[in-house]
Amino acid sequence: MRRATTGFDAYAAAVDRYSLARAERDSGVPASLIRQLAHDYARADRAQICWTLGITEHHNAADNVFALINLALLTGHVGRYGSGLVPLRGQNNVQGGGDMGAIPNKLTGFQDIETNLAARARFEAAYGVKLPPERGWHLSQMFEAMEDGKLTACYIIGENPLRSEADTGRASKLLAGLEHFVVQDMFLTDTAKLAHVVLPATATWCEAEGTVTSSERRVQRVRKALEPPPGARDDIWIICEIARRLGYDFGNPSAADLWNELRTLSPMHAGMSYRRLEELGGIQWPCYDEQHPGEMFLHARLWEEDPAKRGSPAPFTPVEQEDPLDELSEEFPIRLTTGRRLDSFNTGVQSGQYATPIRRPETLNLSPEDAWQLGLAEGEMARVSSRRAWLEAPVHIDETLREGLAFMTLHFPEQVQTNLLTLDAWDPKSGTAEFKATAIRVEKANGGPAQAGESELSTAGG
Repeated sequence: MRRATTGFDAYAAAVDRYSLARAERDSGVPASLIRQLAHDYARADRAQICWTLGITEHHNAADNVFALINLALLTGHVGRYGSGLVPLRGQNNVQGGGDMGAIPNKLTGFQDIETNLAARARFEAAYGVKLPPERGWHLSQMFEAMEDGKLTACYIIGENPLRSEADTGRASKLLAGLEHFVVQDMFLTDTAKLAHVVLPATATWCEAEGTVTSSERRVQRVRKALEPPPGARDDIWIICEIARRLGYDFGNPSAADLWNELRTLSPMHAGMSYRRLEELGGIQWPCYDEQHPGEMFLHARLWEEDPAKRGSPAPFTPVEQEDPLDELSEEFPIRLTTGRRLDSFNTGVQSGQYATPIRRPETLNLSPEDAWQLGLAEGEMARVSSRRAWLEAPVHIDETLREGLAFMTLHFPEQVQTNLLTLDAWDPKSGTAEFKATAIRVEKANGGPAQAGESELSTAGG
């Protein structure tokens, strides 16, 4: 810690204010269990911290991750085989999307467009154009730009933000108000139904060539197994055809051609030829040349004795505990968290196309204690209200939930539009919306078919 990190004293001063008693009060977890887990983690020969969106879908998402990084640095569980920090991605190839540059301030291979002048020059030389040296907007900022009239045209590929964004009512109004709206997808999603132009894409996992990257940074080949249905077009063909009609000819590159181009621009992918990916069954980046085996784990340099090999130290980042922005109150006393179920995928566009014996309709999951206090029985319709909207959903009594905590998914918007309830506040460091902490009120429904609407607070501007 002394030789490979910085900022420990400031970190120690920050955490000194957080006693076990306060941690128990804030989390609801007994202090004795927190102490035991801390000791077990610190003393383990190898240990990993794995997390998903329950850590990051908050208004202080980045600070939550920094807190986990601090723990790993404090205990030395980083840069060693079997130890580390493992963000488990919520969807297939999310890691690959980030690697390819689908981040506002990053070029392919996580090269910063603002600070990495050599990388920017390399891309400009390859493409023959000057790149704007400023970061772009993340998704939450795009919706703010729509609201401010700064973003009037939008081209969405493989995303269903009408159902996946917080505060569905706001998202719907903003998307519908665009001057020009294009969606490229394999299904006619609810978002696509709002578009002026819909471009029918293929199912890239089986109808196209390419690569996919797992949460462990392993790049693997994707091979075409089926011909797409009539009318569907490969994503590469669609983009090249649009470019051609706009006056620039990209030619007719194959997926392999584009991958080889990428390898010349992204040093961490340089050694990953299709041949090597196939021979080795995938390679973990970084892989700098065709003799490099890839890196099984990251940050081993922090354990080097030689300062030149060790490189820049890893910083501790002091953070403070913050309550959710959507505060609990007498009017909204229950905390709703949203998530996923094993059998379904995000907004249900893909998983909704097939049946499974473990799937059940959308419900409002309540603890036995809350259901009893509210006089609600299994399957009974409840009215769920937040500060933005209200809706109705059948109750499911869930013994895994503690009192005061409710759960819903966004898999079945045709049944229940869960994201009408959620708050569109977002983390200024990551842009992630606070899906995991909505304050709600639950009451018996009046009967009749399920309904939904805006909250009186919302329509009054509250």
